[in-house]
Amino acid sequence: MMLQKTKITLSAKELNLVCNTDVILTKQAIIQKVYQLLGETAEAWQQQLSDLEHRLPPAMIVNPPKIAKGEHYKGLPYVILDYPRCFTKDNTAAIRLLFWWGNFFSINLHLSGSYQQAAAPILLQHFEWLQQNNYWVCTNNSPWEHHFLADNFVLLNAVTKEEFAAKLTGDPFVKIAKKIPLYEWESVTSFMEQSFADLIKCSVLSTEPMK
Repeated sequence: MMLQKTKITLSAKELNLVCNTDVILTKQAIIQKVYQLLGETAEAWQQQLSDLEHRLPPAMIVNPPKIAKGEHYKGLPYVILDYPRCFTKDNTAAIRLLFWWGNFFSINLHLSGSYQQAAAPILLQHFEWLQQNNYWVCTNNSPWEHHFLADNFVLLNAVTKEEFAAKLTGDPFVKIAKKIPLYEWESVTSFMEQSFADLIKCSVLSTEPMK
């Protein structure tokens, strides 16, 4: 008995896309520009941390920046930059910049273990500042999700200081994040540099109030 084969058809929209080489070529060109942008950002971040090297745990800066890309975060292409990037079984100190096709650029501060313990009182001191500057806190059980839906991130202005303190000291990790939509492309570079500096200052280096 011969198996009946399923007839694979394309919709008019799919047929139009599969015949259009410009779609893929344009996408590749955009990803290359994002790579270049993240490479320049990595150099700027390295310079910012080199100026403060004597005040940082050596493990935070021993690894150089890492840029990687993929095609399937929630079905869409992405590019990430990690720096600093200290990932061990028990301790994490990392800042991740994410370009997510069709969505946003985001920056995430990810801390666990001894880095989380050290940063907790400083982050708590800057709670109101983080609220006022549109930062989000992760509520997920996994630190590896980056979307901003309600089951993953919540705006800090919707959280009390007591709830934030409990999360900083009671959860196995903490992630603080901020995003900028892709249509604000012209502001992305300043967003990256300023957000990176802010996250470093309000979590690791300074007990001075943010201004």
